[in-house]
Amino acid sequence: MHPARATHIEPPTTAARPPVAPRLFQWGIFPLVMTLTVLTTGWLIRGGMEVALAVLIAQGGAVVVILLAERLYPHHISWLHSHQDVRVDFTHTVGIGLLTAFAAPLATAAGVAVAAWLSGYVAWGFWPTGWPLLAQLFLALLIGELPGYWIHRWQHAWDGLWRFHSVHHSAPRLYWLNAGRFHPVDVLSTYVPTYLLLVALGCSAEVIAYFGVVTAVHGLFQHSNIQLKLGPLNWIFSMAELHRWHHSRTIEEANSNYGQTISVWDWVFGTRYLPPDRSPPEEIGIADLPNFPMTWWAQILAPFRWARVKRESAGS
Repeated sequence: MHPARATHIEPPTTAARPPVAPRLFQWGIFPLVMTLTVLTTGWLIRGGMEVALAVLIAQGGAVVVILLAERLYPHHISWLHSHQDVRVDFTHTVGIGLLTAFAAPLATAAGVAVAAWLSGYVAWGFWPTGWPLLAQLFLALLIGELPGYWIHRWQHAWDGLWRFHSVHHSAPRLYWLNAGRFHPVDVLSTYVPTYLLLVALGCSAEVIAYFGVVTAVHGLFQHSNIQLKLGPLNWIFSMAELHRWHHSRTIEEANSNYGQTISVWDWVFGTRYLPPDRSPPEEIGIADLPNFPMTWWAQILAPFRWARVKRESAGS
């Protein structure tokens, strides 16, 4: 039985259409910002800066660019306006979303430290340390995302995990800040296996640091309200064009595109979804829990009183 899907407060509607972004902007903003963020992180680290501070500065620059780009060329005008969600998204991002989005320097530094410590005990020498850094980074994304892909897929298939993951899908719109809208159990169940696998294979602390940077910046773009296109790169990255379908209210559309950062495993296992003849829906969320709690504390408690959450929406 598929877990119940819920919705939320109806978003405001508007007849206004956003200005069309130049093609150079649409096709270039993601690869340009991602490349500059990675290069800046490496430059700062090689210059002797602490990893956490280097990541903070580099990702902070990416956040500023994304925030401005949303205002300049939004994908939907309605997604620019508050849906009574800013406070809860901000709280999630500060409290738990620090692990995977917006300001992940502490999580990245901790991952690097743990990786460096554990590698001396559990690394088996399988990692191709002689490869160029860029090739090692892509390999880390490819291998590290495999457990994340399956856990994410199970989160949509098993009620025991869906009750935690539903917090993320309760978002009434997509914009940069709700890249951190996750229940802590959701985050831990997805990312701990990824990092432990990379460490066990002997992935270096440096590669894991870049892995954290790429996944965090990608998450911001993945949820951003920006006009962007990736074309053939959509076969590599699980970017906004794919992820907006994942937040659809229609189950058949939402049960797809499980990749956190790359889309490779989606096309390998047949869950990639990007129809060429229509656009993702503007009204997103979960379909049959209209009274899903929309405050931070209530969302943290929701998985532990799941029957009550479903009961409160049963007659709506």
